[in-house]
Amino acid sequence: MQWTLEVIVVPVTDVDRAKQFYADRLGFTVDHDTVVSDDIRIVQLTPPGSGCSVVIGKGAVPNMAPGSLKGLQLVVPDIEAAHKELVANGVEVSDVQVVGENPRPTPHPLDNVGFVFFDDPDGNSWAVQQISSRGQATEAAAAESSSQ
Repeated sequence: MQWTLEVIVVPVTDVDRAKQFYADRLGFTVDHDTVVSDDIRIVQLTPPGSGCSVVIGKGAVPNMAPGSLKGLQLVVPDIEAAHKELVANGVEVSDVQVVGENPRPTPHPLDNVGFVFFDDPDGNSWAVQQISSRGQATEAAAAESSSQ
């Protein structure tokens, strides 16, 4: 049995402002923006390369306090490039930080331990972690299966 996490609901106060932040500043793809009525709207956005989307909206989403979601985490192969992109897009983001130590050598010194942090306009907190080896392992597995 495979269990995949596909959607995380992110509580926001202003759906349009949040949609603009996630789409324009973070580069998430807008999968759909569905208006059912004046009281019900659902917007689904997906980070590039991710199998999990975020949903923002009103009416048909769980009632959570805007800004109450903490600890969401994205993974990128290059934290320094991600930091530059976030800054260029106007996101208030922390400097690259090293959190912890690797228990064994990694392809890049920031793998697993390189992070940046930011909040969305409502105060929902995000972390971005560098893991470059995950992408290399996926590419290697794909190449191996295509050669068989």
